[in-house]
Amino acid sequence: MQKSIYCLALFAITTLAQPPAPIVMRGDRFKPIAQADFTPEQKAFIDGVVKGANPTTTGPYNMLLRSPDLGRVAHEFGAYPRFRSTVPTKLNELAIMMSAAFWRSEFVWFAHRRAAQGAGLNPAIGDAIAAGQRPALLQPDEEAVYNFCDELLNRRQVSDTSFSNLKAQLGERGIVDLIAAMGYFQYVSMMLDVDRYPMPNNAKPELKPLP
Repeated sequence: MQKSIYCLALFAITTLAQPPAPIVMRGDRFKPIAQADFTPEQKAFIDGVVKGANPTTTGPYNMLLRSPDLGRVAHEFGAYPRFRSTVPTKLNELAIMMSAAFWRSEFVWFAHRRAAQGAGLNPAIGDAIAAGQRPALLQPDEEAVYNFCDELLNRRQVSDTSFSNLKAQLGERGIVDLIAAMGYFQYVSMMLDVDRYPMPNNAKPELKPLP
């Protein structure tokens, strides 16, 4: 018993004594800023990120270091559609995928297609969207989200039918939450497109090129 307690205590002390993992930023046009070169404002911003629900600094964070006050606000806003949305994860990720495909943001697409499949979305739906086609097999809730997002992205309007169908599936709060996810990830997609953000582990692009 005493040996077990000693081992647990030693493990806890060793774990607490380990230094935090270094923060490594990535980018292309926006050159990565080394952690040692952070200003106090940049350090405070990134410290808040790594202590949050999703302690990652991939994606837009290297760019957001250029405007840490905006970065903090963007990070706080983005946490809602990612972790506190009332929309079921599968449907939330479908809307994010469609937003990423609209902007041809390969990094956002890569991450959220896999998250959608992990949440139960049929891989064939992602295949169709990546190819610029309407998915053939959609469940009623998926179809309501797909039609709503497709119209909003491509027509800048939503028909009464698509609005009513989505409301029947998600309610008014769900519609607001879904639009928030689309808006936030379009913002992220635009930034990463401008940066020409590198894909993880040299992954190949999956989205059909623009004509």
